[in-house]
Amino acid sequence: MFKRLLIANRGEIACRVMRTARRLDIATIAVFSDADTKSKHVREADEAIWIGPAPARDSYLAAEKILAAARETGAEAIHPGYGFLSENPAFAEAVAAAGLIWIGPHPGAIRAMGLKDESKRIAKAAGAPVLEGYQGADQSVTVLRDAADSIGYPVLIKAVAGGGGRGIREVRAAADFAEQLASAQREAAAAFGDERVLVEKLVDRPRHIEIQVFGDKHGGLVHLFERDCSLQRRRQKVIEEAPAPGMTLETRAAMTEAALRIARAVAYDNAGTVELIVDGTGPLRPDGFWFLEMNTRLQVEHPV
Repeated sequence: MFKRLLIANRGEIACRVMRTARRLDIATIAVFSDADTKSKHVREADEAIWIGPAPARDSYLAAEKILAAARETGAEAIHPGYGFLSENPAFAEAVAAAGLIWIGPHPGAIRAMGLKDESKRIAKAAGAPVLEGYQGADQSVTVLRDAADSIGYPVLIKAVAGGGGRGIREVRAAADFAEQLASAQREAAAAFGDERVLVEKLVDRPRHIEIQVFGDKHGGLVHLFERDCSLQRRRQKVIEEAPAPGMTLETRAAMTEAALRIARAVAYDNAGTVELIVDGTGPLRPDGFWFLEMNTRLQVEHPV
């Protein structure tokens, strides 16, 4: 068991990781930028090290600075928390290459589930329900518009590398497709450096339910039931509730089994969340949900 842990994050998640580490008699090392010199996570850590100026790109997103801090302080493991470098497979590989323990899923799982098109292909191959859509390599306007026509309106255009509700456009008529496609591509390119999109059927009056999974290094994988995160503002979750209102045993069994199938397909280990889009026009039912995406990290809302 390691005895010195560096938390490559700040704020609430850093403090929460420190509290758990303290109960396990593990010394904690905080990193901080100019913006966080007096932050709580800096005060609570056993040791703290400065990693750069306030902009995240120069500090919390600077992988080489995080690794240098780990070497300087004698850290044996790195916990990425959520956000920042937590879903960066190259950083996870660099941590392992430096002889440190990466507290997160293995890089292969992060990479496989990091792009929405590839993750949907994996989910479909695993036998999980996936919305009708186009996830192809041909990104020409003609091919994407033909795909939308074939699927049937309304459709969603979604950035392949998207997250945080960015790069998503709802299209309810063919006449609006080209304009909304261009808008989604611009936002995707600016936010993620990748303008590729997928097109899928829009679920009217949806609910959003997610399943938390947890795997070990020996093939063990369990689910920790569901959270309902349907109440959102601008595609950002506002309230999470567990158990999901109206959930039946039959529907829960179907959802959790689908989540485990997806996680097993990438030999998932550590904490993660499989997100599902759900038909909200009536009662929850076993055939009324589809795979949305997988978060290959600890979530903000994981205690719910």
